[in-house]
Amino acid sequence: MSVDPESNGALPADLPPGSLPAHSAPPPRALPGGGEHRRHVLVAVVLNKPGVLNRVASLMRARNFNIDSLAVSHTDRDDISRMTITLQGDDVAVEQAAKQLYRLIDVLKVQDVTTEPTVQQELALVKVRATDSTRAEILRFVELSRGWVVDLSDGSVIVEVTGTESEIDAFVALVRTYGIKELVRTGAVVMARGSGSIEEAIKR
Repeated sequence: MSVDPESNGALPADLPPGSLPAHSAPPPRALPGGGEHRRHVLVAVVLNKPGVLNRVASLMRARNFNIDSLAVSHTDRDDISRMTITLQGDDVAVEQAAKQLYRLIDVLKVQDVTTEPTVQQELALVKVRATDSTRAEILRFVELSRGWVVDLSDGSVIVEVTGTESEIDAFVALVRTYGIKELVRTGAVVMARGSGSIEEAIKR
């Protein structure tokens, strides 16, 4: 369809019905909870004050997030702590939760490092049932998994193993056939690769 250059852009009056160009509607906005759920990792730098951890956990609970793990520790400053939060959710819901988390009192910085290159490590202590006939084989698995035996007794072995979440999962599955008496995991701790620092951003 052409427009007369002398008509100042006006369309001809004798156009047949239905020949006007259709305007496409804007794409619908994604709704929280409507996308694909996947593992997300958030890092939060907070003031080391009573009640901060409870407020963070309460916000996540109010938004119906199930926290897979939550690791908290001091930084090099006694008045500042660092949280690593691992949870399941869709991208939109997690983004909104991170923004609300940042608005909390005593929260200094929040960063979603899910898609960033990071170093992720977790520590686990596993008390494995051991007998005279299985002890040597268990110790061989520990060595192959680059773990450490931290306690030996007549009926069990306590193993310390570190690695990524999937590496810990693989070791636990491996020794489960012998019987796990106790298991405790720290949850993932995460640091972004490269020279950037979420903590230096706070100090500046």
